[in-house]
Amino acid sequence: MRRADRLFQIVQMLRGRRLVTARQLAEALEVSERTIYRDIADLQGSGVPVEGAAGYGYVMAEGFDLPPLMFTRDEVVALVAGARLIRAWGGAGMARAAEEALVKIDAVLPPDARARAGAVAVHAIPAGPIDDATRDRLDRIERAAEDRLRLTLDYADAAGAVTARTVRPLGIWFWGKVWTLIAWCELREDFRMFRVDRMTGLSEAGGFRDERGKRLADFFATDAHRR
Repeated sequence: MRRADRLFQIVQMLRGRRLVTARQLAEALEVSERTIYRDIADLQGSGVPVEGAAGYGYVMAEGFDLPPLMFTRDEVVALVAGARLIRAWGGAGMARAAEEALVKIDAVLPPDARARAGAVAVHAIPAGPIDDATRDRLDRIERAAEDRLRLTLDYADAAGAVTARTVRPLGIWFWGKVWTLIAWCELREDFRMFRVDRMTGLSEAGGFRDERGKRLADFFATDAHRR
């Protein structure tokens, strides 16, 4: 869980106007109590009225609430439509997060904006089933790209021939029905695109650092030059 998400969850848990201990927060968020103490101190330092102390517990002062999110109609449509698309086509973790995001959006929007969100006419229905293995691979690739982890792929080409590739994942693109990994291929010493549904194996192969000529920005520059 990202730190910003964890801070938001702590505020949500303290809004019940009841005493919550650091241990309870740590267990719920799967972090150490020391991390909770740091988070509480940061919230207090930023002006959030959290009362209490270590070894005693914490509670939110009366009268505090998160301000309503103010989105335009078009922004509400974009958020809801995007979350629905990911829920239908994304990885398993992405889909769960999209569902949770829709619930949060509904919970914090003012009544008129909530009505607009419920009336969004954009929906996403997969044309065919997305198997659990593909959803799992999408999540693993997304995390690897964020954490700068090299991946070894067992990859089948259009003819069905399988080769092993070690790549630096840079991003994943969605083409309407197919997800594609954009990566630096260490075998070819060049950028390559790999369809996620053609991967028959996937494993981590150690970290990597950004290098000039092998970054996503370099891929975009190369792709634009080729056009």
